[in-house]
Amino acid sequence: GSFIVVNVTQKSSVKSSSKHLLSWCLSTIGRKYIYYKSELSHRVATVCMGLFSKNLIKLIYFLRIISHISGSQSHVANSEDGRILAAGGKSNHLHLWCLEAKQLFRIIQMPTKVRAIRHLEFLPDSFDAGSNQVLGVLSQDGIMRFVNIQTCKLLFEIGSLDEGISSSVISPHGRYIASIMENGSLNIYSVQALTQEINKPPPPLVKVIEDLPKSKLNSGDLKMKVTTGRVQRPAKSRENRIQTRILKQDLAGSFENKENELSDGLNKKRLQILLKGYGEYPTKYRMFIWRSLLQLPENHTAFSSLEDKGVHVAFLNLQKKYPIKSRKLLRVLQRTLSALAHWSAIFSETPYLPLLAFPFVKLFQNNQLICFEVVATLIINWCQHWFEYFPNPPINILSMIENVLAFHDKELLQHFIDHDITSQLYAWPLLETIFSEVLTREEWLKLFDNVFSNHPSFLLMTVVAYNICSRAPLLNCSLKDDFEYFFHHRNNLDISVVIREVYHLMDTTPTDIHPSSMLHVVVALTKGQYPVFNQYPKFIVDYQTQERERIRNDELDYLRERQMVEDMQAEVDQQRVEDEAWYQKQELLRKAEETRRELLLQEEEKMVQQRQRLASVKRELKVKEMHLQDATRRRFLKLQQDQREMELRRLDDELERKVHMRDREIATTAKDLEMRHLELESQKRLYEKNLIRNQEAVAKEMREDADAFRRKVDLEEHMFHKLIETDQTQNQKTQKWEEAKEKDFHLKSEKKASALADASRKWFLEKEINDALEHAEHPYRKAVPRYQNGQVASSCSPRASQLNAVSETDSATCISLNQRRIQWGTMERDLMERVRNLRQRLAAQARNRCQMPHLLAT
Repeated sequence: GSFIVVNVTQKSSVKSSSKHLLSWCLSTIGRKYIYYKSELSHRVATVCMGLFSKNLIKLIYFLRIISHISGSQSHVANSEDGRILAAGGKSNHLHLWCLEAKQLFRIIQMPTKVRAIRHLEFLPDSFDAGSNQVLGVLSQDGIMRFVNIQTCKLLFEIGSLDEGISSSVISPHGRYIASIMENGSLNIYSVQALTQEINKPPPPLVKVIEDLPKSKLNSGDLKMKVTTGRVQRPAKSRENRIQTRILKQDLAGSFENKENELSDGLNKKRLQILLKGYGEYPTKYRMFIWRSLLQLPENHTAFSSLEDKGVHVAFLNLQKKYPIKSRKLLRVLQRTLSALAHWSAIFSETPYLPLLAFPFVKLFQNNQLICFEVVATLIINWCQHWFEYFPNPPINILSMIENVLAFHDKELLQHFIDHDITSQLYAWPLLETIFSEVLTREEWLKLFDNVFSNHPSFLLMTVVAYNICSRAPLLNCSLKDDFEYFFHHRNNLDISVVIREVYHLMDTTPTDIHPSSMLHVVVALTKGQYPVFNQYPKFIVDYQTQERERIRNDELDYLRERQMVEDMQAEVDQQRVEDEAWYQKQELLRKAEETRRELLLQEEEKMVQQRQRLASVKRELKVKEMHLQDATRRRFLKLQQDQREMELRRLDDELERKVHMRDREIATTAKDLEMRHLELESQKRLYEKNLIRNQEAVAKEMREDADAFRRKVDLEEHMFHKLIETDQTQNQKTQKWEEAKEKDFHLKSEKKASALADASRKWFLEKEINDALEHAEHPYRKAVPRYQNGQVASSCSPRASQLNAVSETDSATCISLNQRRIQWGTMERDLMERVRNLRQRLAAQARNRCQMPHLLAT
């Protein structure tokens, strides 16, 4: 082929040998593949796509595209499980590949309005295990269409020609679609509200197996076409013939006209039984049931042709009469009414049509096709004979209602007649607004579940039932304004009671006055094209249309003629203004010439006077210049004086600051002395404490010595007495006595010595206490040395050394304080001397300055 793709696990690159390679792109497909697409030059008629493995850059296979059918394929999308690849580009063809089978299995042709594809994206579903079946296709017209790729059915679309989509993305779970519109707005759509596939009930469990048809399609039948037009011939390839199948939107099945059998497998009788049991349809399936009951054909082409005609001229100023806050809702209402007016001319003249259509527009504002068809079905079936007396209310329908009311409640009807209340007041307001003014949203939906499930006469019976159920408040009303208010505002009324009364009226009303005998059964809209609606007095509508057109043309002619007259009058006025302006200009020129001559003479005189004034001004300027120079010199001298005074003030401030610093240092020193005094006081208390402790220790030692001595004396006396008693001889007794005396003498001498020692200790302690007290009272004298605990005699020398150290410190402190006082005194004297000298110099300079002007003046 034209590409050589190799397994490049080392360099991770893809190379092409073609010289005509124009473009290429890479994108991820699922979890396994990388998509590679390239286009060759115009000389090559085939576009190739390559798939590569994500883990190893290795070519899996080529995907070949039929170029004359598809054109350039520049947009791809893959299913969540990576089995299906969709591609599209500058044509209305979608190519679908099965990546497992490695072949093209389908070509889908989009409608003819699609000329190019801008974006593709699959719609995820939580129950399809990643095999996505719905593909979103954004085309060049800004509309994103969602197609089922298996059935090739167009499910729904978002965006429009007026509000095109620029880009779109789908949420991972497939519940919402976010779109950026071409006007810059961001729209978020709910998939559940847009698609009917999700709202459908589950399929039946019973399946029927049918025999295969005789003519079986061959394996080459790949191509299908999503269109409502004619069959187109299939394109041919070299290998096989691709057959084209046309799949029309909901047109394949034959329309069944049975009364109870509906499309999509629903049965009307069963729905009515369900409705009578629960009173209303399930909210989730209500729209689906309504569409099945009304058998809407969903004619996309016919509706598009009506919508393409634009806004009808009758509804151009709809917002002035009906100021709706939501611009989107107003736009949808305007388009729906315009489509109805283009469908039938009567609807452009119907004044109550917006009131009739507004509830359905609000309910189906995201699907304008369904909204239009629901309103059209309602008009054809439930609004039968409404337009026969146009532009008057339907007198025949109102007569039916009045007959039924007369049969079931004569008293209420007589009350209406007595107060001049006609059916145009108690019935027509309910019909023309289809009960939207008197019911809430939930009550209205519940009522129309029953209306759409029954005969068209049910709506007329509802009007009668509403009056009968409200007979109590109506019988109390006597004013016409009260009746009008009642039928245009919500009232306290249970809608379930009204519905039961309607069924009762449907069963008990005689056939001769029953509306069902005058109204036909529900007829669905025709498929393909909408039916012709001409059940109205055409000459009146045509006459009103012609009159309106004539009035519009007359108004245009009048406006055109008035504009021409205004233009001519403007031209005449302009010419007159120009003439007057020319004459005024000439008069002004003449006056201006005379004025200028006078001005020239005056200017010459002014010049002479100015020259004289200029000379005097020059003299004055000279004098002012001299005065200014003198003032400048004086200002300069004053500035110098101010600077010197400022310097004096600075010196005074410095002097004051130094004095303040000296006072602060003196105060600091005084505080230090106080702290020193406090320290000495604490030392004194510590000395006293130590002395008391030493005295106690000495007294204790003396007591212990006295006790020891007493014990020793007692022991010696005892021994002495014992020796005396035991000594038998006199010599021994004598000797012993002498020894005892000697010992007694020794003892007495020792007692005297100890007494003397005690007295000396006591005297020494008292002397130390007195010295300590004297030191505390005079902190700058020599202090008594402090001694440590222990023996007094042995600690004399250390205490003396400590006292000497304290005395030396105090003397050094006193000397340093004296030196500072001397230095401060010297500095103060020097500063005072400098200030005196400076003042003398300044005074001399001031005297000299005062003498200078006198000299200059002389």
